[in-house]
Amino acid sequence: MTSSLIRTKTPEQKDYSTVFVTNLIVSCSVYGLVFIAAPYIAAFYKQAVLTDIVRVLALSFVIRSFVAVHVAKLTKEMNFKLQMQLQIPSAIIGGGVGVSMAYTGYEVWSLVWLNLAQALVFTVQNWLFIPWKPSLVFDKEKFKHHFRFGYKLTLASLIDTIFNDVYRIVIGKFYSPVQVGYFHQAEMLRLFPVQQLSAVLGKVTYPYFSNINSDASLKSAYKKTMKLVISVTFPVMLVLILLAEELIRFLLGEKWLPAAPYLQILATASIIRPVSVYNLNILKVKGRSDLLLIIEVVKKALGVCFLAAGLAYGVMGIVVSLVLFSFSSYIINSSVSGSIINYPLWAQLKDMQVVVVVGLAVYLFIYSIKGALGSFNYPDFLLIIVFGMLTLMLCASLSVFFDKDLKRIVWSLRK
Repeated sequence: MTSSLIRTKTPEQKDYSTVFVTNLIVSCSVYGLVFIAAPYIAAFYKQAVLTDIVRVLALSFVIRSFVAVHVAKLTKEMNFKLQMQLQIPSAIIGGGVGVSMAYTGYEVWSLVWLNLAQALVFTVQNWLFIPWKPSLVFDKEKFKHHFRFGYKLTLASLIDTIFNDVYRIVIGKFYSPVQVGYFHQAEMLRLFPVQQLSAVLGKVTYPYFSNINSDASLKSAYKKTMKLVISVTFPVMLVLILLAEELIRFLLGEKWLPAAPYLQILATASIIRPVSVYNLNILKVKGRSDLLLIIEVVKKALGVCFLAAGLAYGVMGIVVSLVLFSFSSYIINSSVSGSIINYPLWAQLKDMQVVVVVGLAVYLFIYSIKGALGSFNYPDFLLIIVFGMLTLMLCASLSVFFDKDLKRIVWSLRK
């Protein structure tokens, strides 16, 4: 429903307060369900400690419900500077709590309280530094308006969240904790850069697209954003693929090296993840949350088929199935969103081709140099810095040189 607030042209206090009250009631209800389900979750994994962990960690649902509308209001106003200023202290204090508790022997509970401390500090800051305060008002007509749009997004988001965790659930159930660890670390390393970019894109493009009135202008904005995103994510993922072993050895240690092949394969899926995520904002802007829900169901049904097929080939089969699902999702998302603004998938792929060809050429060039130096025992840190920076710089400079349209877009950002 906060997404509905963002796309509403002139929301009133009744809009904000109605959504606030609804969020609070729903979050408390969800917490109650999770509290009851906690023992069953623990039994599924055969880990009794999960009962208390789930019940305490789920308090974040309630804590964050107090700030969801504040964040939506700042996002609609495109006030991302204040959001960042509030998030930094939250991350520092939460991190401090987690590290201190881990150092004093609280083990997994340090992660639980890290998350709760971060959520609590962020919520308190929002109430202190954002002038808007909710009224205890619940308007039925406002509720109906935002609910009609929001409940479909909620269902789509719920399906997406459950499916994204299915891979860890399946691996955790059918394979050893060691295999789960390798997959988890590879997944975290490949998701970290794209999740940051996806989060930024989601927040910025949605209110930005919402303020555009014509389809032609929306198509132009969509195209510019897509070209910028792919020119960033493609080189970054090439670095992860090229230096997977060095990165894992440097960041995690020698014992985690079996995660390197997983990282290299999963990184290919992350190339188009931010584009795939942000282009769904077209559907939100156009008020087509119904269509978004439909394609989410279709994609996840396809994903279950990929996962079932991959199970027969072990963890590596599951990893490959995740990559196939990611590219299938991109094709579906881009085809549907593109059809609405007259920007078909083939046209989008054509606009990306220069960045992709340049990236692959740079990758082969760096890979051959790295292979020629393989007999020398250089420190991992040095290889990461030299080859990582060289890959990024070559990709950026050559893409701008050969793609005149991208050059104009980048040049316009400097003004």
